Amino acid sequence: MYDKKIFKKILNNKNSLAGLLILLFFIFVALLAPILAPVKGNDAYKMPQAGYAVEPQAPSHANILGTTENQYDLYYGVVWGTRMAFKVGITVVFLALIIGILIGGAAGFLGGWIDEVLMRLTDVVFAVPSMVLAMVIAAMLGPDLKNMMIALTVVAWPSYARLIRGDVLSVKERNFVVAARALGAGRRRIFFRHILPNAIYPVIIVASLDIGYIVLTASSLSFLGLGSQLGTADWGQLVALSRNWILGTHADPFVYWYTIVVPGTALLLFVLAWNMLGDAFRDILDPRQH
Repeated sequence: MYDKKIFKKILNNKNSLAGLLILLFFIFVALLAPILAPVKGNDAYKMPQAGYAVEPQAPSHANILGTTENQYDLYYGVVWGTRMAFKVGITVVFLALIIGILIGGAAGFLGGWIDEVLMRLTDVVFAVPSMVLAMVIAAMLGPDLKNMMIALTVVAWPSYARLIRGDVLSVKERNFVVAARALGAGRRRIFFRHILPNAIYPVIIVASLDIGYIVLTASSLSFLGLGSQLGTADWGQLVALSRNWILGTHADPFVYWYTIVVPGTALLLFVLAWNMLGDAFRDILDPRQH
């Protein structure tokens, strides 16, 4: 009965339904990437090249979405870039969420000097704009996919820590926690059995919405040369390969439209899908909405 109510709420919300359908399409593309775009080398995320000419080539039978500069196949890049987007977004959010829950949970539950130290640490990270800090960390570690994910994780966890801390402070004063403490339950049991399950919903909702933002930030780093290596099936990398051709030629300003429209549309729809699903995730994961 509960599941039916949730499903009806998603169907009745046009934004949530549209976001869900778009996201399901991307999931379908990511899962079937080896079939939709068969791997042509040892590295599945390495885009095949149709040649070595600098100028992009328009969509054709051989390359249905055209090629970027240096003749990287746009179709292959978009398909495998979808799997790359899920890989980066889910991995970074998961790691940042774990770190945020541990630090924020400890700060809120233990209090005292531990709370003070951990919250000042989060303030230090918050003091620097997240994009700037991610760029600095990625530049220090070197342009690489793993280094980019480390940089994104470092700048993502403080928001989760602060959010979970606030909910832990609220939940730990409720009657059922006080009762468990009076019955002699240990601190570990109280935290993991009673407090965390009732405080984690808001941070999970925020984390789910952040997947789109993380992918957008990762694409920005790749565009700046601080993310994946050249030739990687990464939407940010594809956009970077189009920057020299956005203005086209004097005769036809839109002659190379496909180099920016194809990866840009994929990135736009992916981020939009997560944002449109926000209301649905709130209804599903937050029991206070029911």
